Amino acid sequence: MSTGTDPLAPLAQLPGVPDAVAEVRKAVDRLYGHRVMRRRAAEVTSESALRGARASAALAGADWPLEEVRRRSDFSADDGARTVGASLRIAAEAGQLLSIWRHSPLQVLARLHLLAVGDADPSAGRPRRAGETADELFPLDLEPVESVEAVVVDAPLPVLPPAPGAEEVAARLDQLSRLLVARAEGQGVGTPALVVASVVHGELLALRPFGAHNGVIARAAQRIVLIAEGLDPKSICPAEVGLAELGTDAYRRALAGYLSGTREGMGAWISHCGRALRLGARESTAVCEAMQRGMV
Repeated sequence: MSTGTDPLAPLAQLPGVPDAVAEVRKAVDRLYGHRVMRRRAAEVTSESALRGARASAALAGADWPLEEVRRRSDFSADDGARTVGASLRIAAEAGQLLSIWRHSPLQVLARLHLLAVGDADPSAGRPRRAGETADELFPLDLEPVESVEAVVVDAPLPVLPPAPGAEEVAARLDQLSRLLVARAEGQGVGTPALVVASVVHGELLALRPFGAHNGVIARAAQRIVLIAEGLDPKSICPAEVGLAELGTDAYRRALAGYLSGTREGMGAWISHCGRALRLGARESTAVCEAMQRGMV
């Protein structure tokens, strides 16, 4: 089927992207073929949501151990607790917003922000207004985990530009929404899900449309796209885990590539998102193995 009407189609041919798409497809298919998925898929989905929420909160500055997240019930004590609580609430509801996402992505983004800040916050559910600033995307430095081969880059860590103003944010959000709705209506099908999800993720990080929790919201939106596009329909591949395992320096460098708009930069961003997704699939494969051994 033709992808000629899809402005994202050329991104699928950028350097490194075809390989990233193929490797992600292989990893996801392998996970979905695990025997545990035949009878305990719902449990794997729940565990994926929990681990993804923990990792997303860590990237947003609240790096709690998984068992602490699992144990706690009060998430209002301090900023870290509120960040973890926001991530958990978003993860719990994101998969239920798919039908709304297909015809009104902006409504879903507003809902995710409301879940994050609570309905008592006067900014809940609305983008930043003129003069309002956005929180830092990477308030905490996370080192790559030992099991992940770090990519050594002999260059200074890039300084990300400030978030664009309210008018530009509104225009670009509208453009993004129109593109996604057109895809839901059958236009431009064929562009790989990884490419679409990476663009949504990158664009929301670039815009930082809300005053706070933009990273958590962008990562949740990526997860919704992966469900909507059919790559991860059961939401069992927590890319957030992979992003955290790769470390914030690599995340920041990849995002700088997206912001550059160059072929190399965009390709590197999509490839980074693909690597994170493969690591997320690895995480859930380990969960399946533990379930199979009776450890979960």
